[in-house]
Amino acid sequence: MRGRPGARRRSLRAVSVAAATWITAGVATLIPDAAPLTVALALAACVATALLAWRGVALLAVVAVALACSSATAGAVASVGPTRSQIAALEAGGGRQLTLAVTVTGRIDGSPDGGAWFDAVASSVRAGKLSVTGTIPTRVLVDAEGRAALAVASMGSEVRLTGRAVPSDPGERAALVVRATSIESASTPTGMWAFFEGLRDGLVTSTRGLPQPGAGLVPGLAVGDTSSLDPATEAAMNASSLSHLTAVSGANCAIVVGAAFALLALCGASRVVRVVGAMLVLTAFVTLVTPEPSVVRAAAMAAVAMLALALGRPAIGVAVLSLAVTVLLVVDPWLSRSLGFALSAAATGALLVLARPLAGGLERWMPRALALALAVPTSAQLVCGPLIVLIDPHVPLLGVAANLVADPAAAPATIAGALACIAPFPWLRDGLTALAWVPAAWIAAVAHTTAAVTAQNLPWPDGLAGAALLAVVGAAISVCVVRPRRLPRITALSSAAVAVVLGLVLGQTAVRTVAGPLTVPSAWQVAMCDVGQGDATLWRSGDAVALVDTGPEPEALTRCLQTFGVDRLALVVLTHFDLDHVGGSSAVVGRADLVVHGPPDGAADKRLLDRFAAAGARIRPAGIGLTGSVGTTRWQVLGPPPNADPGNDASVALDVVGTGFPRTVLLGDLGEQAQSALRRRIDVPRVQVVKVSHHGSADQDPLLYRGLLPRIGLIGVGADNDYGHPTAKLLGILTSLGTTAARTDRDGALAVWLDGEGRVTLWRERAGADDGSPASTGDVGTDR
Repeated sequence: MRGRPGARRRSLRAVSVAAATWITAGVATLIPDAAPLTVALALAACVATALLAWRGVALLAVVAVALACSSATAGAVASVGPTRSQIAALEAGGGRQLTLAVTVTGRIDGSPDGGAWFDAVASSVRAGKLSVTGTIPTRVLVDAEGRAALAVASMGSEVRLTGRAVPSDPGERAALVVRATSIESASTPTGMWAFFEGLRDGLVTSTRGLPQPGAGLVPGLAVGDTSSLDPATEAAMNASSLSHLTAVSGANCAIVVGAAFALLALCGASRVVRVVGAMLVLTAFVTLVTPEPSVVRAAAMAAVAMLALALGRPAIGVAVLSLAVTVLLVVDPWLSRSLGFALSAAATGALLVLARPLAGGLERWMPRALALALAVPTSAQLVCGPLIVLIDPHVPLLGVAANLVADPAAAPATIAGALACIAPFPWLRDGLTALAWVPAAWIAAVAHTTAAVTAQNLPWPDGLAGAALLAVVGAAISVCVVRPRRLPRITALSSAAVAVVLGLVLGQTAVRTVAGPLTVPSAWQVAMCDVGQGDATLWRSGDAVALVDTGPEPEALTRCLQTFGVDRLALVVLTHFDLDHVGGSSAVVGRADLVVHGPPDGAADKRLLDRFAAAGARIRPAGIGLTGSVGTTRWQVLGPPPNADPGNDASVALDVVGTGFPRTVLLGDLGEQAQSALRRRIDVPRVQVVKVSHHGSADQDPLLYRGLLPRIGLIGVGADNDYGHPTAKLLGILTSLGTTAARTDRDGALAVWLDGEGRVTLWRERAGADDGSPASTGDVGTDR
């Protein structure tokens, strides 16, 4: 940090106060009663103040201020204690029916199941004859039907609802968390809130008709409205470290403040006028977006960063940042447990402290302008990375490059979109929206291109250990780039550490993207992924690949697709909508040409299909006799029968045939009765491979397997599962038929193919039953 030593010392004192306040806020929000802690800290602050008056030591001033701020933070937590006690007296946690009157205080955000959640302040909570009135911080969860009932509601709306309390995190801001069972009434916003809601709706309407995905990004870039953003683009933005552009973050606020500051500078305004004018514009922007806590927090951080840059004094900027953090924590102590708040503070601190030294170090290899442009996203990623791996144990290797390429387009898209939002004439609004679409489309293209590079998402150890390791790596990279002259030994050690890490990263990336596919037989035709207790089966013909079910988690499916070298899917079959068969779907949304599915069971299943459709896939319900091709293979749907009720017995069953291809039948999760019905409905073919039904449960029809007479039975099953899968009954059926059982819990990923002489060959990723080798391959035999 450049600047005078006195300024640096003062900034460090401010950092100490902010750190003490943050720690106290975290402790106070976790303990049952913060009042004793408040009193103890207040007394300690008084003692420190008395000692300061007596001895006049500067350190005591810092201690006294830190204790006073900590006491104020604990007091803010203690002040809501009586309200929480009143809510507890309602025995709300016991599942009693509650009736509430609330005022919406934040954006109504959608949830993955099609419902929504929002923050509110309840003015009354009633349970039977008991009631509590006051100002009660509340968080409300609604299902898809409830979300539809809230269509007219927004910030400032009055909502009456009934619901049941659900357990909440002890450190959560809300004194009451309610899952609504019905929305009795919801008013439209009035006054100022209605005016700004109309402006936002006008921007969303103006984007309709513009090409996606850029059209969906414009409202997100301008005012943080992601309702028009398609799921594939949202996933790509997250994967490429560009998600901060689709929600109102410090970046959006900084763009608005910077534009106002620059415009006032062009008009010849003084520095004071520029700063005051930029802050007024920021206030108007926050009101337009909706002044919910996350937006106010982002605006505060942006204001700090811009003020420091305007003054040209990073040390002062750090002090102001510390003051902002302290004030925000005193007002809202629960921010101490918010990862978003930590990321905002860390990113702003990185901009103030690390970006300039990194730029100075990079200038040794590149022009100054490019060095500064690269230093800003690099500093943010180095500082924020350890926090991000706590929730997503991956490091986006191309995140800095994506930001470097996309960030220049963020400013024109944000400014044009915000101006379109407030444009007084429809023709002017539409013109500005069209202008905003051009850079927004560029950002979307960068996101999709980056996310499509499978090597860019490096797995990383999770938890505190992984965060600490990444922090050490980030520090080493920073020292290596900056190369401080006073620390030559540390610089040398950092350079060596960076070289080692770089070698490991490149080696692991090569293993995942190049060597990974080389570890499986290149001739594979049918493969079963090791995704735990679930199903994910591939088949391939030429360059075309199909996937049947996605397993329970996207991470496991992604690893499998990388291992088998699969990027695009000609066909995805969702046999039914249990989590262990569709839970990994997000890994292939946007990568499928055709999706064939069993009967959906409710709105959540239909929304999943809508996500596939929005990402470009054609959607077809499965029906007996439905056929198609994947390469030179032909597939045919054997079930479910018409009007089957959703569930296991309505699983899509498939028959896959082709020249030089092992005939394969996939049975989904069909039970014994459904298998018997299938056997009576079709001419049961002889096959080489069967995907065993329902992970090898005991609910099987031996006569169906006898008719199929498979050479190999593939069983997707998780190790040490609680169901006893695969069962002795199923294994006995396969043994009696001479069928080789291959199971993912013991064998890992599996692959089957026909060799040049028509023999069925089985490959196991781990030690197999045949020879106990690390990866076994064996000929099972010729066709019967």
